[in-house]
Amino acid sequence: MKTTSPLFQLLSVVLVLLAPLVISCYKLVLPLDCSDIYNHDNSRPSGVYTIYPIGSTSAVQVYCDMDSLDGRWTVFQRRMDGSVNFYRPWDHYKMGFGSAAGEYWLGLENLFQLTLRKRYELLVDMEDFIGNKVFARYSSFAIDPESYGYTLHVSGFTDGGAGDSLSVHNGMKFSTFDKDQDTSDANCARHYLGAFWYVGCHSTNPNGVYRWGADSTLHAVGVEWASWKGYNYSLKTISMKIRPVQ
Repeated sequence: MKTTSPLFQLLSVVLVLLAPLVISCYKLVLPLDCSDIYNHDNSRPSGVYTIYPIGSTSAVQVYCDMDSLDGRWTVFQRRMDGSVNFYRPWDHYKMGFGSAAGEYWLGLENLFQLTLRKRYELLVDMEDFIGNKVFARYSSFAIDPESYGYTLHVSGFTDGGAGDSLSVHNGMKFSTFDKDQDTSDANCARHYLGAFWYVGCHSTNPNGVYRWGADSTLHAVGVEWASWKGYNYSLKTISMKIRPVQ
């Protein structure tokens, strides 16, 4: 009759004892954001990665910008070619839509969960149709939970040529065409064909209709950043991205 060696028995016991620790360590390496991915391996290039805003069951793909201003940025909004319709209802903006390889919105709930766990700064990159690139940077960015309308908290503006079109939206709840939470008598999302932290109504409309540059046919419905190009110039690209404050 074949017997198991004492060494094999000892190894078996060690493996059984270490299993919970191994599983625990595996859970710890699940990245919350692109900064975690960078910190684990700073040679990673910009591209699509999987993050876990709420834990192991919350896997979501995002575009990580590992280049701009030393990288580590988690992109939560990106417009680049008009391939995705951004005129969508509340549930879509809550849960997210589009593709991280192209145009997308990460989702208000994911964004809330991220800013709940860390202190973030915000970078807004943009480009016009003749290749000019500018940015706006904010040292503090967070949003409240859905029960508070995903209210925006943004401050600490630094100008990268774009001017400040976002600070006026500070303290506003998020609005879509089917959930009007702005301070206007009108429905800003319906009127300007977008969704955003509208006031009454906007200085920027990054989720507006994708159009080609200067066009005053319909006022202020494009992908606009008014302090840079005014209300009747729709940008070629715009992306909103966050990273932890160091």
